[in-house]
Amino acid sequence: MNISGAEIIVECLKEQGVETVFGYPGGTALNVYDALYKHQDEINHILTSHEQGAAHAADGYARATGKTGVCFATSGPGATNLVTGIATAYMDSIPMVAITCNVNVSMLGKDTFQEIDIAGVTMPITKHNFIVKDIKVLADTVRRAFEIAASGRPGPVLIDVAKDVTADTHSYTYKEPKEILPVTDTIRESDIDKVAELIEKSKKPFVFVGGGIISSGAEEELAEFVKLVDAPVCDTLMGKGAFDETSPYFTGMVGMHGTKTTNFGISKCDLLMVIGARFSDRDTGNTRSFAKGAKIVHIDIDPAEINKNIKANASIIGDAKEILKRLNEKIEQQTHKEWLAEIKDAKKKYALKVSDKKLNGPQIIEKLYDLTKGDAVIVTDVGQHQMWAAQHYKFTKPRTLITSGGLGTMGYGLGAAIGAKVGAPDKTVVNIAGDGCFRMNLNELATASRYGIPVIEIVINNHVLGMVRQWQTLFYDKRYSQTILDDGVDFVKVSEGLGAKAFRVKTIEEFEKAFENALKQKGPSMIECLIDEDDKVFPMVSPGGNISEAFDESDLKKKKS
Repeated sequence: MNISGAEIIVECLKEQGVETVFGYPGGTALNVYDALYKHQDEINHILTSHEQGAAHAADGYARATGKTGVCFATSGPGATNLVTGIATAYMDSIPMVAITCNVNVSMLGKDTFQEIDIAGVTMPITKHNFIVKDIKVLADTVRRAFEIAASGRPGPVLIDVAKDVTADTHSYTYKEPKEILPVTDTIRESDIDKVAELIEKSKKPFVFVGGGIISSGAEEELAEFVKLVDAPVCDTLMGKGAFDETSPYFTGMVGMHGTKTTNFGISKCDLLMVIGARFSDRDTGNTRSFAKGAKIVHIDIDPAEINKNIKANASIIGDAKEILKRLNEKIEQQTHKEWLAEIKDAKKKYALKVSDKKLNGPQIIEKLYDLTKGDAVIVTDVGQHQMWAAQHYKFTKPRTLITSGGLGTMGYGLGAAIGAKVGAPDKTVVNIAGDGCFRMNLNELATASRYGIPVIEIVINNHVLGMVRQWQTLFYDKRYSQTILDDGVDFVKVSEGLGAKAFRVKTIEEFEKAFENALKQKGPSMIECLIDEDDKVFPMVSPGGNISEAFDESDLKKKKS
């Protein structure tokens, strides 16, 4: 049968099992939105307050569910408003398909009203992108986009469709989506054998896991691997939940705001096994001194990551789940009692401390963990609150921390939380933001209100840009250039005006009461937590410093004395 291009897009979304899209309409997208109107019983559309919120919501949906997120926008500014969200997904390898509509084919390249070369703009921040100028290739292009987004190392794909293509008609025939198979053809038996040999020779092994474990669904294989190797485990920000953080093997996060136990342990180990992580600068610190005494094993699906930042002594390229299955079959049970005892002593010595004198970020996060019993989807924006969440909430399952790692996108959290809650409606979804981040995305409270989406927004308000101020305090002689936000904005009134239930708290007892109240709401809630402007995130590694030189407040006091 012949149907319009807009109808073809909708039918292809249905083929792919898409149930929800996030977006914002406009002139060039009218045909697509008209088709969506006719299929509103089959595909749920969430109208966000801003296109960037739509991109973040699609991203949060993907992270919470493991499915490919979808967002829509019109041409020109609608399309460019997706860019930050697309880049966020790209940096964290999140499967997403962004569909934009452009001006008619005959008007392309003529500076037509609201025309932009969005394919050119997004080329560096997409896994692939397409411009569709012929309706004959439209259906296969949409199918190909979903395949690319979800296969191998996942990532965002953009499809830009000319408006007249959405109006033209063409035949459409249903096609079953291609099965996305794990990447196994790159796994070499000789590489498996080499890694197994290094493990058997190691006296002080350390396991370092990233988001690749979560993408491949390899958490069970990882747990078995850790027991076989009998080694301590750390994670990256993106790897949180890949390994049960309540396990005695777990040492905490690595890197700039990682635990001293992890950073010192990596500096002392003789074998570092990195699985599904890309050696980000925030994890390694100074690469010349990183794990200097250790042999490095790097397991990753993307060959471009091998030897990019840190030279590996051995590597295996492919799907982490399949690689760990094969390694687990090769490895005999190892025992490292002395090494684990040393790590256990370090965990006691360098345990994270939480003050109970007045309300503070770590105290809020630990209380949140208690109140949710660790069974919630935690979303964060970017800054001090993000690091406190990573340090003090214990993540035991994958897809329970949703945060912008690689791009560090302020304003990410609330849109992502809406997407996560739509994708996981039975879960409690909490977004933790700072006051600086909340200013960037608070308009999405109106989205949550409109649809009755009960996300809980916790705003840790210190009336400053906290992480930037921390750096200004430590490295810029307290020159607080443009980081003070104490301008009288009333977040409670603003939130109530956007349809949310709002609370302001100054003590941990008030926070507990407000959170329990928020859990009962049928729509969004906002809890503003007032903390001191000079609270800091510790431990910390100086920018470009060695992770073995992680310091905290006690170290600073010793240095001054």
